[in-house]
Order: sequence, then structure tokens, then C-alpha cells
Amino acid sequence: MTKQIIVLGAGMVGVSTALALQERGYDVALVDRRAPGQETSYGNAGFIQREAVRPYAFPREWQTLRKVIAGSGNDVHYNLAATLKILPTLARYWHESAPVRYSRTIASYAALIQHSISEHEKLIEAANAGELVRKDGWLEAYRNSGKFDKTVKQANSIAAEHGLNVAFYDSQGLQRAEPALNNALAGAIHWLDTWTISDPGELVERYAALFQRNGGTILNCDADTLRFNNNGWQVHTSDGPITASDAVVCLGPWAAKLVEPLGYKIPLFIKRGYHRHYKSESGLKLPLLDAERGYALVPMKRGLRITTGAEFAELGAPPTPVQLSAAEVFADELLRLGAPVESNPWVGARPCVADMLPLVGSAGRHRGLWFHFGHGHQGFTLGPTTSRLLADLITGSSPYIDPRPYDPRRFG
Repeated sequence: MTKQIIVLGAGMVGVSTALALQERGYDVALVDRRAPGQETSYGNAGFIQREAVRPYAFPREWQTLRKVIAGSGNDVHYNLAATLKILPTLARYWHESAPVRYSRTIASYAALIQHSISEHEKLIEAANAGELVRKDGWLEAYRNSGKFDKTVKQANSIAAEHGLNVAFYDSQGLQRAEPALNNALAGAIHWLDTWTISDPGELVERYAALFQRNGGTILNCDADTLRFNNNGWQVHTSDGPITASDAVVCLGPWAAKLVEPLGYKIPLFIKRGYHRHYKSESGLKLPLLDAERGYALVPMKRGLRITTGAEFAELGAPPTPVQLSAAEVFADELLRLGAPVESNPWVGARPCVADMLPLVGSAGRHRGLWFHFGHGHQGFTLGPTTSRLLADLITGSSPYIDPRPYDPRRFG
């Protein structure tokens, strides 16, 4: 008899989970209040980021902290009231970012990242989505030559330690590689292993269509209706209630709120981000991070997309796109940005955990409940990778990597 399972959340993580379980013979119902790929997975920079072996740590240098508190940079913005509410979680984040603990986190994080390309590659081929993919990396650009030289040394070290391919451009070399740019940049690091996607939301849609072609069911549902009864886990969908023995929570930034009434206290916090497309005719070839100004320029199907850094604000709070406004000014210093495509910027939320590692595995206190969320900035990159691990755990197979660092039960 085929075992039934409910997957809550149809972003990259949820759709990848549904596919991985379907491949293992499960009858999967994928449920969400919106169509696949319309929330956080839609709004990112579209990187399958093979070089991202180091998660974003909490700054430990007082100079950087002072800059953030003073609001003098563009990579971080915060709402004071919202930030004060999550101070205990941020304190834990700071604690976990200490050098010894952070080095252990890097090892666990890199163990996932190294499979990101290979796991996506299988799905891209099966979903006939190859035309959405570029395989020539991205540029990490600097305006200050001293900062560029320092980061080059760090990049060489990271590349050697993790088997990554990297190249470097001085100002003149960057100008030759990207004629659309003026000469305001000192140089750039070219991370060669990363794949980039011309429409990240569409890639999730392609994966979801593959799931449906293989017999999967996608239903409209409010996850708040999740309940446990004698028959298992039940949710109320637009087509009526459905029940399964198991349920997987893949709700990203909304996950902690859903599971808290069940007794789970997850140190998850939100980093919001913004994007907007522009009708640029600059001809920028590769995605480019303006590292000292805290934003990225990404050529996409809808236009040249600007994506911003992190904003600490409450989930659902009104947008405050001050970082995007600043990024528009900075981008105009590098190339002709053009008019915006959308009348209003997009805003979304990244689900970040205090120890910088996702939750992948059994919830612990409830039979048949599984957690799969908390990927921070890398849900798009890691969705298929952690889905394979979760499917191993649910089916009782031997896990293809050590699951212990990501076990949700580490939080009690």
C-alpha cells in the first residue's frame, strides 16, 4: 500500500521535498495558499550557489557592528522595535558566530553545499528547464582596491579548501569582461562554479509541473488548519479535508509560528529582502554583487534585477525599501539602469536560524511530523540537497550525509 504524506509549502524546499518523496514511492499532496514558487523562492537572486560554503555569520568586529547600528551601510537595515523583539535569538546568533563554533558550522554547511549543483542538475534535466540555466558563475566586485586585495586572499583560501574554481579581474580586466560597466570598480572575483537562473520562480514552477506529471497533487490550503487526530495529520484544502500519516513543514519564514502551538520553540528570525526589475539595455553579462554597497545586479528574463541585503523587520510589516532606493543610485554609478518594470518593489522574507543550519528531520514530539525549513539565504540553492536527506530519513534509508547537525531536536 502506498504511504501518503502531506508537504506544507510550495517553494523550492517544499517542491523539492515533494519530488524526493514521490521518487521513493510516496503518494504526496503538496499544499500551499499560493501557487508554487510565488513567495520567497520567487524573489531571490536565482543563484545555485556552489561556492557559498560559509553561511552569513553575525558580525563580531565592533567596527562593523557600529556601522550597522548607525545605519551607515546599505547591506543591513533594521526596524528597531522588531529587532528588540528578537534580541534573545540574535544574541544566540552572535554566540554561534564565535570562531570555534562557526568553524564547525562551516563544515556542516559545506557538506550540504557541495551537492547543490548535482542535485539540481537531475531535476533541471527531468523538468526540461535547461534554457533557464547559465553555468558561468557570478562576479563579486569591489570599489576599494585595498578591500579587493584582502578579499582575493580570502577567496583563494576558500577555493583551495573546498575545491572551488575562481578567477580574478583587476579594473582593466573587469572592463574587458563587462564592457557595460564604467571604470568605478577596482576589480572582481569570478566564482565560476555557481549556476544562475533567469527566472527563479519559473524554475520552481517547472519542478512543480514535473511533480504533477509524475502523478503528484497540488492543493490550495491554509497551513494553519494542520491538526493531528487518530488517523494522522489533516489539513483543510479548497477541495476538502485530506489526511495522511505524515506531514512535512516546509513553510520557510512562516514555519516557526505554525509549530509553536505544538510546543516547538525554534530560534528562527526573519531577514527581509527586496527586488525590482529595470529595463536596462546595458548588456551586463554576469550577475554582479556590488560588495561594498550591499546589493546585486542580476540579468533575468524580466529585466535587470536588483536584489538587496538584509532587513530586520517583522513578517508582514509594511515594506520599507530604503535599501533598494539606495541601490538604484549606486547601480546608476556603474551602468545605465533604465526605468523600473514593476510599479512597486517585491518584498520577501528569508527564514534564518540562530545556529545558521537548516532543520531537516523528525520534529521529535509528534509521530509523523517532520521539519524542513530554516535555510536562511540558501533555500533556493539547498532545496533539492536537503530534500534528498529528508527523504532518506523518512524512508529509513541510510542518509547520504551525516544528518545530525541539522536534526530539529537540537532545539529540544
